[in-house]
This record gives sequence, C-alpha cells and structure tokens, in this order.
Amino acid sequence: MAEQHNQGHAEGCALCGRSASLTRHHLIPRSQHGRRRFRRRFSRETMRESILWICRPCHSHVHRVLGERELAEHYHSREALLTHPDIHRFADWLSDKPAGFKPRSSQPRSR
Repeated sequence: MAEQHNQGHAEGCALCGRSASLTRHHLIPRSQHGRRRFRRRFSRETMRESILWICRPCHSHVHRVLGERELAEHYHSREALLTHPDIHRFADWLSDKPAGFKPRSSQPRSR
C-alpha cells in the first residue's frame, strides 16, 4: 500500500493520533472481498470504501497481530481495532512518540 502524506487527514493517525505520514488501511482486507461470506455481509461499496488512515507503524502492527480473515470478521472498524488489547496498548504507547519514530519489530504474527 502506498504511503500518503497527511493531506486531507489533519487529525493524524486514526489509532495513535500522531501527525505522521499516513497509509490507507482497508478495514475489510481486499483479499477477503471475493469470499462469499463477506459479499453477503457487506456491500461492494462498503468493502471498497471502508478505509482507515493510519501511520505506518500502526498499520504494520495491525497486520502483524491479526490475520486478514480475522480483520474482516471481527475488526472492521476503528472502534473494534482499539478493543484488541495488543493494538490498543501499541497505539497508546506510540501516541507520544515523534512523527518520524519507527519502532523495532521482533514480535511474530499471532493467529
């Protein structure tokens, strides 16, 4: 996913709130759009347009912690993502770091 600058997203990252370059996170991952269960549950427009603008560290962390099916099934909103304890804890920890801060990542992806 291409990184975008803050243009039009003055509020900053939707998870940690930092003013940093933002990336487009599909709340229902594109890899799941063709699955029957999600086509029945969500309209085509909803799947395509459900976007969250988040910084690269938050985006990487979300995908490190959650698989795409789990994201589509249970975490397809900002509020739902922030109910996940690991994502909430990470976003809270990252919130007071400077915009260019890049955390080291050694945590394996959990399923």
